[in-house]
Amino acid sequence: MSRKLGLTAASAALALTLAACGGEGAGSGGGGGGGGSEEELSIGVSMPTQTSERWIADGEAVQEQLEAEGYEVDLQYAGDDIPTQSQQVDQMITQGADALIIAAIDGTALSGQLQAAADAGIPVISYDRLIRDTENVDFYVSFDNFKVGVAQGNALLTGLGIANDDAPDGTATGPFNIELFAGSLDDNNAFFFFDGAMSVLQPKIDDGTLVVKSGQTTIEQAATLRWQQETAQKRMEDLLTSSYNDGTRVDGVLSPYDGLSRGIITALQNAGYGSAAQPISVVTGQDAEIASVKLIKDGVQSSTIFKDTRLLAEQAVIAAQAFLEGEEPEANDTETYDNGVKVIPSYLLPVVTVFSDDIEKELVETEYWTAEEVEAGQSD
Repeated sequence: MSRKLGLTAASAALALTLAACGGEGAGSGGGGGGGGSEEELSIGVSMPTQTSERWIADGEAVQEQLEAEGYEVDLQYAGDDIPTQSQQVDQMITQGADALIIAAIDGTALSGQLQAAADAGIPVISYDRLIRDTENVDFYVSFDNFKVGVAQGNALLTGLGIANDDAPDGTATGPFNIELFAGSLDDNNAFFFFDGAMSVLQPKIDDGTLVVKSGQTTIEQAATLRWQQETAQKRMEDLLTSSYNDGTRVDGVLSPYDGLSRGIITALQNAGYGSAAQPISVVTGQDAEIASVKLIKDGVQSSTIFKDTRLLAEQAVIAAQAFLEGEEPEANDTETYDNGVKVIPSYLLPVVTVFSDDIEKELVETEYWTAEEVEAGQSD
């Protein structure tokens, strides 16, 4: 994934921004709670898992960009295990981290660690997944997650040929049978994704254009614990058995993440979808994982939402440096992300919907993936 981590034009802009607001890089400001010297400021980076290529890319991007600014970095992956992440964050605090960047497995499970960080004067940046139920979160960097859901809802309608904000020339009228999938209930983003998508889909359900044949329309019914591909595949298999055993067809599936999409697609293919007689259902996704980009190119998966994690890493670096220089990071949203205790100042990034025709422009020309990787369906 090294090509993801090179300096793009956006990275160059970051360098100019840091130079303009900071002066002299990591050595120019005071520390957090770690008490290190100016040359030894360290930042703990806690990522949830290495089972998703997306989180590997995030961790590596954050690490490389922090090290380029002169910080020492302790990057840890928790293997989707909450006690492991808690222990790793504890260790970062004990070893004198000056700041923490945390993508939480469970957004409610780190209150004790964050209290210890606050007691030590260590600023905490919540990375992509909002940490909830604690006042000890100082900043949040993410994408506009409600708009991610809106984009997924519109992508599903577009794939079905229904007119919507992204495709006003659609002519299909339905009714279409669809099923809904959501992310893990312990991830605050799952609710934003689902609510955003349903803001688009619910009116079409209400007027009969879309039919959720299983009747499973709440996030609790649609949720997928830990975003596991195998869990999504099993649920799709169960839906096909219980609700589509009369010969009716699943026309579309709202999937909030590419890993879930691949599990859903496997279940559909095992049930005979993907042939000339029974075309594959329209399946959405998120994160532009290379295996799913290949499926989109091949006409199997319909779409994905591209969130450029290089830009997210840059915002985490900007926020960390601001705190370590005794400043407040710039927020572009101070109203949306209430973690149950307070509204967290946030910096939100835009997202892009990718269909087959968009792969070259959005993913290859931006050097997120190479043409060879897209063709192979795997990274170098």
